[in-house]
Amino acid sequence: MTPERITLDALLTGRAVAYTRPGSMSAIAKAPRTGSLEVGPLGLLEDEQGDLRVHGGTEKAIHHYPREHYAAWAAELGPHAMLEQPGAFGENFSSHGWTERNVCLGDRVRVGSVLLEVSQGRMPCWKLNDRFAVKDMALRVQQSGRTGWYYRVLEAGRVSAGDALQQVERPFEHWPLSRLSAVLFSRDVQLEEIRLCLELPLVPSWRRTLERRVEQAAVESWDSRLLGTPRVDGEAAR
Repeated sequence: MTPERITLDALLTGRAVAYTRPGSMSAIAKAPRTGSLEVGPLGLLEDEQGDLRVHGGTEKAIHHYPREHYAAWAAELGPHAMLEQPGAFGENFSSHGWTERNVCLGDRVRVGSVLLEVSQGRMPCWKLNDRFAVKDMALRVQQSGRTGWYYRVLEAGRVSAGDALQQVERPFEHWPLSRLSAVLFSRDVQLEEIRLCLELPLVPSWRRTLERRVEQAAVESWDSRLLGTPRVDGEAAR
């Protein structure tokens, strides 16, 4: 069960700047903020995303990453400058107590004067490889299940570091994000689990991906997302 109430340890934002590969932009470098920040339908008003085709928008308005995962990454990677403070994974919210194992799809969360809803887990991309200088970092994040998750904004308002995050509703108690990720990141076509997933209010990109797996009886290539290789026609969007 999810602890009903935790504390927002850090609130982070970033600006989109030129990234590591020609023509790429990113705001993955997030820095902690103090004071009260305004939240609108697209998230924190002072936050940016570098590639709006695959980041940001109403379904990825705010990214939450558990701070306790940092210890697991340090044990796996060894000492790393990116792990010395929150923001390494491009998160807006950093906290202790909630993870993908006890946060469910559709959970509604009150923080400050804002009402949020868990919309999806994160599907990691190649920018993590470049940020950590670890060639398979995105794949490691995917395989570990330590992905973090996104919120959509149901009620705009203001939020500050130190505010309580209060779970106020749980419509899909049998669908922790870890269960969904196990289906999405499986190399096998798990037809029964996929059919159960398709009964949920999935974001359109996840629904298309799973419907295509059922139609084609195959799992799509992840190379575009995980490695940054050119995408081919018909490849599932993230």
